[in-house]
Amino acid sequence: MSKVTCDMGMSVDGFVAGPHQSLEKPMGEGVGERLHRWMFDEPERHAAVIENITAAGAFIMGRNMFGPSRGAWDLDWNGWWGDEPPYHAPVFVLTHHPREQITMKGGTTFTFVTDGIEAAMARAREAAGDHDVAIAGGAETVNQYLAAGLIDELRLHIAPVILGRGERLLDNVGDITLEPLGDPSGTSLVTHLTYRVIR
Repeated sequence: MSKVTCDMGMSVDGFVAGPHQSLEKPMGEGVGERLHRWMFDEPERHAAVIENITAAGAFIMGRNMFGPSRGAWDLDWNGWWGDEPPYHAPVFVLTHHPREQITMKGGTTFTFVTDGIEAAMARAREAAGDHDVAIAGGAETVNQYLAAGLIDELRLHIAPVILGRGERLLDNVGDITLEPLGDPSGTSLVTHLTYRVIR
């Protein structure tokens, strides 16, 4: 049976991005690639984890994850990932500003949803068919879906860094129990933890 998953790289103190995200600093100030070094420095050691992150049949993300601009769209901006994003599936972007769908190389389409998280979930489930739906981020989007009870499996990739400020995961999500699935794994750069989300 398909499920809703979420993979998030985070610091030990619960931040998934630093403050003041921008075009020059997409992960925010003081972060750079520190939360995701394991993906770039040790990809062969985490190949199965990386494959799982992009294995869903459809994805949902917040506007902040799609790009740095706020307000009216910069129609020349098509995401951080170049001509062929890593998703290779439909991606539904939560926003308050309508925009036409964008079709990219490799099968990724970005559809902009203006009527809330439940509407985006319904569209993603339909697009995914029998496959999983993944909540791709950022923190505010994940927190909204956790608070609504719409995530089944939370996969945390914890880097051994303390940021002290920024965008915090698990903030205002309500009373949730996380049931461990399998054993932790990782290297000196990251610890992978998988939980079933129980409300």
